[in-house]
Amino acid sequence: MELGALKKRLQQHLGDGLVLVIGSGLSCAEGVPGMGALGRHLVTHIPAILSPDDNILWEQIHPLIETDGLEAALLKHAPTPSLEAAIVQSTADFIALAESSIISEVFNNTKTLRLTNLIPHLLKPDTGIPIVTTNYDRLVEIACEEAKLGVDTMFSGHFAARLDPQDSYWSFCRSVKLVGKNVRYKFASKANVFKPHGSLDWYYREGNPVRYAGSLPLPRLIITPGLNKFRSGYDSPFDKHREKANDAIDKARTFLIIGYGFNDDHLETHLTPRIKSGVKTVILTYWLSPKAREIAIANKHVIAAEYHEDGETIGTRFITDGIEKFYPGINYWDLDGFVKGVLSA
Repeated sequence: MELGALKKRLQQHLGDGLVLVIGSGLSCAEGVPGMGALGRHLVTHIPAILSPDDNILWEQIHPLIETDGLEAALLKHAPTPSLEAAIVQSTADFIALAESSIISEVFNNTKTLRLTNLIPHLLKPDTGIPIVTTNYDRLVEIACEEAKLGVDTMFSGHFAARLDPQDSYWSFCRSVKLVGKNVRYKFASKANVFKPHGSLDWYYREGNPVRYAGSLPLPRLIITPGLNKFRSGYDSPFDKHREKANDAIDKARTFLIIGYGFNDDHLETHLTPRIKSGVKTVILTYWLSPKAREIAIANKHVIAAEYHEDGETIGTRFITDGIEKFYPGINYWDLDGFVKGVLSA
């Protein structure tokens, strides 16, 4: 397919009913450490805060992190509640440090997040742009606000925010007008951000979830990889976010999937079947996981793009109509390159 025709087809994919699915690849592109760096951090920092019994279990887990990866290691040896709490705390602290540096750059106007550049090119439905992300960091939320969108996370309040989907929803109502016998509501433009794995600003306080933007001496509500992940997903607030994410996926007319590897049980029960049912899909990533590649090759309505090198030439390898083709000299696999080369062209 010629590049011009490919651009036109990509543009047509991003129409009404779009749902964004954002994985760790986008955060990594902005500077958040990936799973490999997180695993190395845990290996060096976890032992200092463990009880003797947990340390014995950790001695079985941490060698596997180096050889099999973090999630595979935790799948082989389920952590105890106390070890899991230590992993959650250390993970959150590690990611929060990188996140803080990135947000400082944004606020100092030395960095613009990729998602911020994308948002002006998207339709803004009255109900909000649905964004499903497995990331713990708040870069999606920051990017949306930098693009002049409100952000609905189903928490209500600025400081000790409580989980209250209805109150959060109505907080974006700007006016009410009676037209004949009908009531019309006008809402502020917003994104609905669903985080089924939790967020750095979610804490557990006296039996209830609370959202606070800073650091607190309370347990953070994030789901780390491993055997406990699926179980934890049915606790509040994860359950509400998972339900809303799956509902958005079920209603989607098109998908834009960025930096996501199709390896999450919470989403895969809905996302992959919806794609296979015929929903137009664009996948952008540095590296297509085996599952993502399989989906792209088997479904002609899916377009996938990944980074590729051919000798000394770098560019983007696309899968369209189940066929792979290398396009040298373009970086459409990266969201910045996609926005500049496809949506701004």
